[in-house]
Amino acid sequence: MQAAVVVTFDAPPAYREFPNLTPLAPDEMVVDVIASGLHPRVRSQADGSHYTSSDKLPLVPGIDGVGRTPDGTLRYFVLPDTTMGAMAEQTVIDQRRSIALPDSADPILVAASMNPVMSSWIALRRRINFEPGQTVLILGATGSSGRMAVQVAKRLGASHVIGAGRDARRLSILNDLGADTTARLDNAAAVSDLAEVARDVDVVIDYLWVRLRPM
Repeated sequence: MQAAVVVTFDAPPAYREFPNLTPLAPDEMVVDVIASGLHPRVRSQADGSHYTSSDKLPLVPGIDGVGRTPDGTLRYFVLPDTTMGAMAEQTVIDQRRSIALPDSADPILVAASMNPVMSSWIALRRRINFEPGQTVLILGATGSSGRMAVQVAKRLGASHVIGAGRDARRLSILNDLGADTTARLDNAAAVSDLAEVARDVDVVIDYLWVRLRPM
């Protein structure tokens, strides 16, 4: 099969032949990859800088994506740390680390959005005891993960979501995504205004310093 293959961490992946894969466990199956997520986690995997890197080559990068199973079902999947990743015509998935998607799902949108969206979903559902009605401040809300976090917070019941970021153009669309208030972070006066707006928040999701803390 064809795949994006890393043969040296000093060069980007190259399109080349890679051995066909075989399931080794009862819950594993080979899927035809429809779309694979390309995000910072994958880029650091491809250049060997991620902390899980074993330096083993050759390597097919990609840790998640959407594939079609032998019975025609679309599934979003997450792979374990492996050298046989998702940027290939086929990959081996563990059904327990996947979820069936409706036929109407857009595989490209699902593959592109799941990793960014999981950062805030896991934070609010697993890291803290988030309760509907709380106020959430999202720092770095203009990035892909930040924009997703605005929507996740609202979906989970936040009563007020404040989106803060440096890009004025991207800030302008956050209200359409569910933000109740937006604040700029591009100068000292704006940061001072943010301190006033956000003084009573319950939760901060911080994509600038990559940490979450309850207030």
